[in-house]
Amino acid sequence: MPLPLLWLGVGLGALAAGKHLARHQVRHSVLHHPGESAQSVLVADGAVVCCGVFGVFDHSGIWMDGNVIELNGNGLIRAVSPQRFLANRSGNTIYVACDSAGNVLADALAAERAAARLFEYSAYDLLRNNCHQFVQSCLVPQGECVTLFNELNLSLARHFRQPLSWRPAA
Repeated sequence: MPLPLLWLGVGLGALAAGKHLARHQVRHSVLHHPGESAQSVLVADGAVVCCGVFGVFDHSGIWMDGNVIELNGNGLIRAVSPQRFLANRSGNTIYVACDSAGNVLADALAAERAAARLFEYSAYDLLRNNCHQFVQSCLVPQGECVTLFNELNLSLARHFRQPLSWRPAA
């Protein structure tokens, strides 16, 4: 009987250590999370953008020609206006991934990849193929799988080789 309790304790300890490590990694990869900086920026093509969803989740996409290319929940990859990107979500602000000085981090190749996938259908899956995974695949086509916004932040910090500062779009 004590052995299963020991394994349970070890498992819970490992889980707690993993969560602490993940928080530590994100903390050093993101200087300002969405909503923590008031300095607005002009968005550039190839920038990663996000908005809040009901105060609990985040939705992400790639900025291109004044629109956001996103993977919609029905699986359609589409370009939507900033107003449509925010529609039916809790936030009224689009945030842009920037460096520590507030310069927009943009990747022209990611914009090209996103645009090339417009009007494709991709089997949407909340855990394996969501909006963050779409953004990740535009940045690094053969890259890791991301599910959560924190995982996307870590991947973006690695891709751009610097910590992120999410700033509101002007």
